[in-house]
Amino acid sequence: MKNNIILVNVILLVFLTFNHLNGFKKYKLDVIVIDAGHGGKDPGSVGKISYEKDIALKISLHLGRIINENLPNVKVLYTRKDDSYPTFNERAKIANSNNADLFISIHCDSFNKPSVRGTSTFIMGLSKSNANFNVAKRENAVIELEENYEEVYKNYDPNSTESIMLLNLTQKSKIENSAFLAGLIQEQFSKRVGLHDRGVKQAPFLVLWMTTMPSVLVETGFITNHEEEKKLNNNTHQVYIASAIFRAIRDYKNHVESID
Repeated sequence: MKNNIILVNVILLVFLTFNHLNGFKKYKLDVIVIDAGHGGKDPGSVGKISYEKDIALKISLHLGRIINENLPNVKVLYTRKDDSYPTFNERAKIANSNNADLFISIHCDSFNKPSVRGTSTFIMGLSKSNANFNVAKRENAVIELEENYEEVYKNYDPNSTESIMLLNLTQKSKIENSAFLAGLIQEQFSKRVGLHDRGVKQAPFLVLWMTTMPSVLVETGFITNHEEEKKLNNNTHQVYIASAIFRAIRDYKNHVESID
């Protein structure tokens, strides 16, 4: 009985996903959702002088402003524009219900060694790397702040066969574009801003799992590294980061819209 229910859910999700994707204007980037990680009662990672949630919001607002100024035909939506706490479900719903063409989630990284530094951009995947999995596990743990989280997210288990089935069926359509955008972001960070490049990685982030369009999660630096935390709290540096992400989005848009 349980397997039948799972199969029905898989078929339904695949149908909805393909139906959503078929509704896109082919190779057109019209709507971007910017997701400032954490917020409200969830501070995210904590540094010596700041919270991840505040840095993520400032970079997100800079990014939206830059997109609006340079790509006026692209609609920008936010999952939050203040110190509020939208659930993972609500974040994904904003993107999915508005037929977004891109979902960008902004975060800061952390580690127990203060010497660790650099930027990473994650795409959805079932990585075998313990380090990648631990990053996703830390970010996903905030669901425990939500009411009835065990019921709401009961179908999400990156270790289960059913979850792998869902991933294989629903993520293939967006994984290539997500990886392409992630590579552009890391290239901009490294070559244009001079940030240490930790690469494009895969991990089972819940917020990426639930969105039905190309999606990336950007770790803009380590809040647990003293020098990087100071930079992350500097307005000019925040603009540099946002500008780098914008240039990657612009190049991504030009590329996908040029494909016949």
